[in-house]
Amino acid sequence: MWLKPEEVLLKNALKLWLMERSNDYFVLQRRRGYGEEGGGGLTGLLVGTLDSVLDSTAKVAPFRILHQTPDSQVYLSIACGANREEITQHWDWLEQNIMKTLSVFDSNEDITNFVQGKIRGLIAEEGKHSFAKEDDPEKFREALLKFEKSFGLPEQEKLVTYYSCSYWKGRVPCQGWLYLSTNFLSFYSFLLGSEIKLIISWDAVSKLEKTSNVILTESIHVCSQGENHYFSMFLHINQTYLLMEQLANYAIKRLFDKETFDNDPILDDPLQITKRGLENRAHSEQFNAFFRLPKEETLKEVHECLLWVPFSHFNTHGKMCISENYICFASQDGNLCSVIIPLREVLAIDKTDDSSKSIIISIKGKTAFRFSEVKDFEQLVAKLSLKCRAASTQYISTEGAIGSDSTEPSDNFEIRSSTCTKECSKTVNTEALMTVFHPQNLETLNSKMLKEKMKEQSWNILFSECGRGVSMFRTKKTRDLVVRGIPETLRGELWLLFSGAVNDMATNPGYYAEVVKQSLGTCNLATEEIERDLRRSLPEHPAFQSDTGISALRRVLTAYAYRNPKIGYCQAMNILTSVLLLYAKEEEAFWLLVAVCERMLPDYFNRRIIGALVDQAVFEELIRDHLPQLTEHMTDMTFFSSVSLSWFLTLFISVLPIESAVNVVDCFFYDGIKAILQLGLAILDYNLDKLLACKDDAEAVTALNRFFDNVTNKDSPLPSNVQQGSNVSDEQSSHIRVDITDLIRESNEKYGNIRYEDIHSMRCRNRLYVIQTLEETTKQNVLRVVSQDVKLKLHELDELYVIFKKELFLSCYWCLSCPGLKHHDPSLSYLEQYQIDCQQFRVLYHLLSPWAHSANRDSLALWTFRLLDENSDCLINFKEFSSVIDIMYNGSFTEKLKLLFKLHIPPAYTEVKSKDSSKGDELSVEELLYFSQLHVSKPANEKEAESGKNSPEKGKGKIDIQAYLSQWQDELLKKEENIKDLPRMNQSQFIQFSKTLYNLFHEDPEEELLYQAIAVVTNLLLRMEEVGRKLHSPTSPAKEFPGTVYSSGGPIKGETESHTEKDPSSLREEPQWSFAFEQILASLLNEPALVRFFEKPIDFKAKLENAKISQLRSRTKM
Repeated sequence: MWLKPEEVLLKNALKLWLMERSNDYFVLQRRRGYGEEGGGGLTGLLVGTLDSVLDSTAKVAPFRILHQTPDSQVYLSIACGANREEITQHWDWLEQNIMKTLSVFDSNEDITNFVQGKIRGLIAEEGKHSFAKEDDPEKFREALLKFEKSFGLPEQEKLVTYYSCSYWKGRVPCQGWLYLSTNFLSFYSFLLGSEIKLIISWDAVSKLEKTSNVILTESIHVCSQGENHYFSMFLHINQTYLLMEQLANYAIKRLFDKETFDNDPILDDPLQITKRGLENRAHSEQFNAFFRLPKEETLKEVHECLLWVPFSHFNTHGKMCISENYICFASQDGNLCSVIIPLREVLAIDKTDDSSKSIIISIKGKTAFRFSEVKDFEQLVAKLSLKCRAASTQYISTEGAIGSDSTEPSDNFEIRSSTCTKECSKTVNTEALMTVFHPQNLETLNSKMLKEKMKEQSWNILFSECGRGVSMFRTKKTRDLVVRGIPETLRGELWLLFSGAVNDMATNPGYYAEVVKQSLGTCNLATEEIERDLRRSLPEHPAFQSDTGISALRRVLTAYAYRNPKIGYCQAMNILTSVLLLYAKEEEAFWLLVAVCERMLPDYFNRRIIGALVDQAVFEELIRDHLPQLTEHMTDMTFFSSVSLSWFLTLFISVLPIESAVNVVDCFFYDGIKAILQLGLAILDYNLDKLLACKDDAEAVTALNRFFDNVTNKDSPLPSNVQQGSNVSDEQSSHIRVDITDLIRESNEKYGNIRYEDIHSMRCRNRLYVIQTLEETTKQNVLRVVSQDVKLKLHELDELYVIFKKELFLSCYWCLSCPGLKHHDPSLSYLEQYQIDCQQFRVLYHLLSPWAHSANRDSLALWTFRLLDENSDCLINFKEFSSVIDIMYNGSFTEKLKLLFKLHIPPAYTEVKSKDSSKGDELSVEELLYFSQLHVSKPANEKEAESGKNSPEKGKGKIDIQAYLSQWQDELLKKEENIKDLPRMNQSQFIQFSKTLYNLFHEDPEEELLYQAIAVVTNLLLRMEEVGRKLHSPTSPAKEFPGTVYSSGGPIKGETESHTEKDPSSLREEPQWSFAFEQILASLLNEPALVRFFEKPIDFKAKLENAKISQLRSRTKM
């Protein structure tokens, strides 16, 4: 490898390096201790340790070339090599291409400059594509070389970054290098002859956290497959930890959580991941989450500046964040003041002439924002002006969209809605259900209505100061008003604003009406579930006792299921949507649902509700931190998970009276999940004494339910027939009533210091744990089902499952279009979630099969795969895989022979010929996949019947329960296969069967005996067949079978093979003959050597251990 020329002082270097070759201008050296017997003694050990600790490239490059000029003690290192061949190539190139040219130069300085320029040119050409995105291409290049030489992983394994750190082995720290790549965390250390090499795949990480104790001030703890690893002494531990967290979560999403990963095009190519890219992505995610922007936005620039706050008459210091379509500002503390300016709202961007370096942004609604002390403000004005022109042409048709700072922003939408959706205007509601069913009567003003009017007045004052609509100033006062509860008339507008749904709606005019139109009348599993749950959604509310409310709910849920089929419909969505429809217009409710499902509560509403489980784990962590006495009292923390699931999925709507629950939803749209976590803690804190007095979980659940029944909203203007809290019976009225506003205020005061960043970090950390727990559950269920049908021990099955799944993942690491990943669907039955194709099966067959030493092992692997692939989808599951491994190791003589027999008859058997004759029986991946897809032809009607029988879900768009039941019944009634039912084996199949047996006996201690035995059996079977034919057709006696006269001792090795290969046509001239399985079995049972061969025990445990070690190594260059 060519190196960036660097000075080396040869006087000191001679102690560590030995001269191998030299000429007038170059020196080739070898590292002391390398290639010497005993590693060069103590000097060699010390040199190796020095290389590892000081990050010398010599540890992996024991050869180097220096450029020298006469009469100089300073040399330049220009190349290094891992072995003699590599460095010799570089030396030869220098002699052939450089040496002749150097004699032309007059001065040594010119020679040195020429050599340096030439080497730099070679490096630039070499790294044109690979290292362009790295901060320091030269250093990264050296680290990449070291990474590749130390671990030998395939070239496609992308190194993202590397760090110097210590790995704690027991109580001893080992200084070395940590390499973070797309699929692995790797560590290398070499100290005083002791080499440590660690490779952990990201998908095996179940815990990743920063820890500290007495010995380690601060370290990163990685738990993988039950083993704990600690890394410390990082220069930038936070940066390292964040990158590790991102890579682990990326791998988890890619391999376990395809639903989420498929929606994430940024990470679909592992080869494009870089350290800078991951850091930018993290910043963009944080930016989008804080300002509630669409997921597609990426943060482009951040500028420190001052923003003039007109109503407070002062400049607030903070950061201006710019993305493709938004200019946002957040004050330094985050809570003091924040602003979101969509470029579609901007009318003009100007700069001031004074020295304040100010930018003035004017938006619709006669509002302007003044940013001062902006660095490079002139260039920024030019950039933003270009962006605005592009945005104005893009959004010209939506000039009157919702979100402008007019006094009545909701009116503008009605104008646009009527033009975009004329054909749907009769079906889509343009009014919130609350205004239809509970119009406010100004004539009957009671105390609650007066309070409501006062709340509205407070908000109107805020709007006059801070602006109204998407670009309003959001201040501490805004939060205080949200905590008090948003007035009924403003709720829909402000939910839309705070959730960011206003932006989705403005950029997608007419989208909802179009989706409603397309989804109308569709029938699938989601629509069936929606119909079932429609009348269970707030059934006590008049709006959902009428067709108006029910129809609106149906349209919104069906439209969302149509928009996002991966989520479709999930229980709890109906409860949430019904509340949204009460306060927002139908289209607004749809976009609010989109904001909740796709941004604010990510992965909550997929089939495994991963997001809700993650937030429950975060909640448990917060309980441990803030309510330790409760943690000590509860023996099992899962109580909190079971009781709080509905809190998270329905935002407390299912447990609190509706008039109180809407106040919680107010806070959720303003503060996100933080509001729900805070409220959960406040509820447990309020009931702490009662919970500590409870003796069991049931008592604790009763105490919490009683508390929820007594939560009220004394200021709610809702009619008494709608309020749920007022319907509590008199007997319960003795319990203390709690006002929801007080409860929310208390949750903010006590737990308001919980930061968004901490919640995000806890979510990432717990996501690993939750998904690994779900994977463990899947494994246990698979093992429980499979263990009933095999003789393998449970721990052997466990290890076999790990190897099976690992093989699937290993083949997916460096192949984007892996069929295993395409077919991974967590909604399928446990057995079908992970399936392997023929190539993956071949690798496992080579690793695990006791017959893998056979010369035709590829053919055997192919036939075994075809035998197991009963439904011809070219994939097999773990049950099918383990069944064949079980027969090979634990099957009786008859079972093993029956397996071999079935491998040599259709549908398993197919004639296999490799295109490349030099490879012998070895098949290429393309050939293997081609042969695995060849099917035995069946009548069309039989195929249809079979496909319908095998897959109750196909063709109908919904699950056919009857088909499942009949399939289950067939499996229960399925008897053990009768050997008499097996078809007969014809002559070409029998010849291949005999060849396979010969290959299996190769290198066995009783090899000679086995060859003789098989020759005797073959001779006997052929004679039996000949006699049989004579008996059946006495008029035309068959000719003797050519070349089948054997001595009683049997043929010499390979005789049958030579016979079939030399004259295969002679077989075809004869009438077709065939054998039944019973004939072959009876003949083989007469030979003790054959019986001993198939019945001798094989150490499966050792085979599993060897497979685990070889699995990754087989793919490396080590």
